[in-house]
Amino acid sequence: MGADHTRAFVVVMDSVGCGGAPDAAEFGDAGANTLAHIAQACAAGRADVGRAGPLHLPHLDSLGLGAAIRLASGADTPGLSAAPQGMWGALSEISRGKDTPSGHWELAGVPVPWEWTYFPNTTPAFPPDLVALVCQLAGTDGILGNGHSSGVPIIAQHIAAHLKTGWPICYTSADSVFQIAAHEERFGLERLLKLCADLAPHLHAMNVGRVIARPFTGTADTFHRTANRHDYAMEPPAPTLLDWAAQAGRATHAVGKIGDIFSMRGIGKLWKGQNDLALFDHLDHLMAHAEPGSLTFANFVEFDSLYGHPRDVAGYARALEAFDARVGALLRCLKSGDLVIFTADHGNDPTWRGTDHTRERVPLLAAGLGARPIGLRGFADLAASVAHHLNIESQGIGVSFL
Repeated sequence: MGADHTRAFVVVMDSVGCGGAPDAAEFGDAGANTLAHIAQACAAGRADVGRAGPLHLPHLDSLGLGAAIRLASGADTPGLSAAPQGMWGALSEISRGKDTPSGHWELAGVPVPWEWTYFPNTTPAFPPDLVALVCQLAGTDGILGNGHSSGVPIIAQHIAAHLKTGWPICYTSADSVFQIAAHEERFGLERLLKLCADLAPHLHAMNVGRVIARPFTGTADTFHRTANRHDYAMEPPAPTLLDWAAQAGRATHAVGKIGDIFSMRGIGKLWKGQNDLALFDHLDHLMAHAEPGSLTFANFVEFDSLYGHPRDVAGYARALEAFDARVGALLRCLKSGDLVIFTADHGNDPTWRGTDHTRERVPLLAAGLGARPIGLRGFADLAASVAHHLNIESQGIGVSFL
């Protein structure tokens, strides 16, 4: 089919892994399985908060979700037993990270060729010269935090001191990341964004993948993080699928965090939203109106941020079921020549120890090109396959499964 009649939609369900990564033990994650463990918890009645019963994902399962989990890990998948009606398989990552940039870049054809820098899980976590630089750029006499944490707990711990002193709250995680939380009024949103932008080149030179601005509002008792988060990520080390499409003159659309993850490279139009439901509205709009020959790349982050890191099994199950309900309507709007791929960038098993991502394979589910298994493939094969579908040159290491 010619390029004028084809479109591609890549939908990343952030952290929705399916276990079985060959190198999981090297990351301390042998046995982690985001989807299987959620399904098993639901079937056992351990996720009946705001929902009840076995995990109900009829549309994703009809594409092959249960089959993909079983292929990837051999795990039991109660509630997910449909005969696949789409193209299905599972993908393994070769980049040496279980983080957002590594996963997305490799899905887009570019594995990470370097080792990321991670901060030690100590207090303090950051070297004195880095702290001094943050203070210099922020115009403050100190910082708060200076350790490993999730965002909400560390804000709760330090918000009173932050509102009193104006010092930024700085923290990290098991990812290669430096995060700064600050009050949009007391510290100033533009000041926070400038601080992160000015700090990013120094952190990137250290191979720290992202500097993230995490603004919030409210008081110690009522604070909430806002939608003005911004990631200052290192640029991919080579042209990605988005660059390939743009170089070929195709329209490209980025939904959600994709603009931040790819430093806006190869992106024609950015679509942001307050939450994942708003992002799905954009995806519906693009399904109806995106140009012939176009590429849409979407990230749905709340599985990871709201439910994976806080280890909320029931919340994760509710989010999956709400997403699946929207998938049904989306699939009914496919046009001839459309390819829609659902996948993930890493795992974040809400039944696992700790609060960090888990090293897992990810499902690959595709609609629009019939039903067949693709087996176990590499992340970069997704980019090669989308390029093949759009009839553009693949510049990465992947091999098309189309």
